[in-house]
Amino acid sequence: MFDENGEQYLDCINNVAHVGHSHPEVIKAAMKQMELLNTNSRFLHDSIVEYAKRLSETLPEKLSVCYFANSGSEANDLALRLARQYRDHEDVITLDHAYHGHVSSLIEISPYKFRKGKDVKKEFVHVAPSPDIYRGKYKEDHPDPAGAYAEEVKKIIEEAQKSGRKIAAFIAESMQSCGGQVIPPAGYFQKVAEYVRRAGGVFIADEVQVGFGRTGEHFWSFQMHGEDFVPDIVTMGKPMGNGHPLSCVVTTQEIAEAFSASGMEYFNTYGGNPVSCAVGLAVLDVIEKEDLRGNATRVGNYLTELLNKQKAKHPLIGDIRGIGFFIGIDLVKDQQKRTPATAEAQHIIYKMKEEGILISADGPHRNVLKLKPPMCFTKEDAKFMVEQLDKTLTVLEESTGTRTKRLTEASSDSASDNSSQIGENTSKKRNGLFTENHTVPEKRIRT
Repeated sequence: MFDENGEQYLDCINNVAHVGHSHPEVIKAAMKQMELLNTNSRFLHDSIVEYAKRLSETLPEKLSVCYFANSGSEANDLALRLARQYRDHEDVITLDHAYHGHVSSLIEISPYKFRKGKDVKKEFVHVAPSPDIYRGKYKEDHPDPAGAYAEEVKKIIEEAQKSGRKIAAFIAESMQSCGGQVIPPAGYFQKVAEYVRRAGGVFIADEVQVGFGRTGEHFWSFQMHGEDFVPDIVTMGKPMGNGHPLSCVVTTQEIAEAFSASGMEYFNTYGGNPVSCAVGLAVLDVIEKEDLRGNATRVGNYLTELLNKQKAKHPLIGDIRGIGFFIGIDLVKDQQKRTPATAEAQHIIYKMKEEGILISADGPHRNVLKLKPPMCFTKEDAKFMVEQLDKTLTVLEESTGTRTKRLTEASSDSASDNSSQIGENTSKKRNGLFTENHTVPEKRIRT
């Protein structure tokens, strides 16, 4: 990306410009269709049919009915309407720290937002713990974290039913973004879907941020949980139009028919208009022609490998997690206690921007550096980003004394697997890179 002064920036967080900023094929498709025709979706046109067919081909067979809209918020709002109409239930189970959109119906089910404002949780909203095995209720050393987290959902359902309430839906991102780049443990979604469906509800997979091949191996992130898991409703948005406003809800014939039977027609003036569909088709073409899923796998694995090397080197890095081009760097003040390094994360973001690299932070403590770059991100980009992160972390750790402490601990540890790290840190000390310990201000860090 370039700013108004021509300064260049490496974009590591833009999951909207999915196939790359200003991709010529996407621009060409939009211009060509705009010159020919753009109108409201009362008028049928071939591209909406072709686009629905192409999208359906990427999904499990039972997900076959498409409703087009213009944003992820519109898509998730419609998904709630579909779910509630299906069996005339109202209640929704959502994950803690989740965010599903900016309209009122979605703020109500987004703890990421309503817990920051004056809004109180509505009685029809139930919050389940985020299935975070690094800093959640059940961690990676638990014998069955998937089962334990799913059991929490089961308890919520049972308590709701005791109060005479009925579950309409469980909604979750297939990988939780705002929650801190959380990858649910294997088997979690299968168990949750079983409990929710038994209660008469449906499973909504929110793919607005994580869909369209971001994981690399799969086109949709929910597919990484196995072929035996198929959501009842899937929502998609952000990357769908590469910056053009475009979204979709895909569901089963049964749920769609129940919605139609209500007599409330779904109509969206711009949803699925000719230009939007032309753009959407172009994005699908580019993903396939440029093998961007393969790129996400190759470069994503390389990036994760580089970051894990930095984790072994820097005490501020507590965890590296992710898949493909969806990666989180969990920063901590203490690796044993896993204390969130919130101020340090914000400091790193600004320092990296000064070096021409755009990253951001999220999670309940805003200490998780998130990486969701455009799918054309290269190995050279990854190497450059990690090199600058290494430099930034080194300066920060030395200025706060974190690195000195790590060196002292390593020196007193006789374990052989630490010897190489001691040598590396000692070498840096000889080169004059160490400074005296400094107190870390709570809100602002200076280096």
